[in-house]
Amino acid sequence: MNPGSIDEQFATSGGIRIAFDDRGNPEDPALLVVPGLGNQLIYFDADLADMLVARGFRVIRIESRDAGHSTVLNDLGVPGTMPMLLGLPRQLRYGLHDMADDAVAVLDHLGIDKAHFVGFSMGGMIVQTVAIRHPERTASLCSIMSRTGARRDALPGVREMIALVRTTPTSEQEYIDRLEMLFDVIGSSRYPVDRERLRSFAAVGWERGIHRAGTARQLHAINCQPDRTRALGQVRVPTLVIHGSADRLVFPRGGRATARAVPGARLRVYEGMAHDLPEPLWPQFVAEIDANANRSL
Repeated sequence: MNPGSIDEQFATSGGIRIAFDDRGNPEDPALLVVPGLGNQLIYFDADLADMLVARGFRVIRIESRDAGHSTVLNDLGVPGTMPMLLGLPRQLRYGLHDMADDAVAVLDHLGIDKAHFVGFSMGGMIVQTVAIRHPERTASLCSIMSRTGARRDALPGVREMIALVRTTPTSEQEYIDRLEMLFDVIGSSRYPVDRERLRSFAAVGWERGIHRAGTARQLHAINCQPDRTRALGQVRVPTLVIHGSADRLVFPRGGRATARAVPGARLRVYEGMAHDLPEPLWPQFVAEIDANANRSL
């Protein structure tokens, strides 16, 4: 894991600032990466991004609203626990469609007409929404460890959900310890993470800003998302769905449902992968994303 150098820039989406970095040749096809719940752009590892750059992509990693250096909407307040967890729209501050529009606003800022979209976990839900709302801006779609929004695929494992929503860390060391614990629960036991690198990574994340109230607002948007199954049937771009067989935060049936919903989608299920992006699998991810971006339906 490598947070790497960040050439941070900002785009504006309806008055909200979206942080991003931009790697590679500006003349190469753009590939925009949307991270998961509460994640900063660094959580799509710099080395993984650079592997895609080496394949001929201009890689743009963004931070969704309410994360990292993007606008944190604390003036909107925190959703109630029960509406947030049960997906009740009471006190809903924004939806995944707003976050999808934020991603497109980054393209507008950079003067990019169309991009390949890659998203993991919540980011997968967002890029699916981009492909539905903005088909003319979408060159290809890659949804990683994500789902369609169908209620039957919504419930995570109890242990995994508890680990995800534990109380806010109050110090850097507590945050580092918490991230290690989270990886122990949701990460791939077949592909153990390098603890020293994870701790150094967490230190960068802490410095950039941890916004638990923002994560709660994002989680509320996830749990209130619409079922996109029917709308995904209208997606007509090359689509790749990646999932891990050992994922218990978003079970593999969520990935299978996504692949079934999109005509011509390719599904790749990796044995032993859970809810993370294991470094030993990066060459395969990159090859699959590249192949998907370069195929036609």
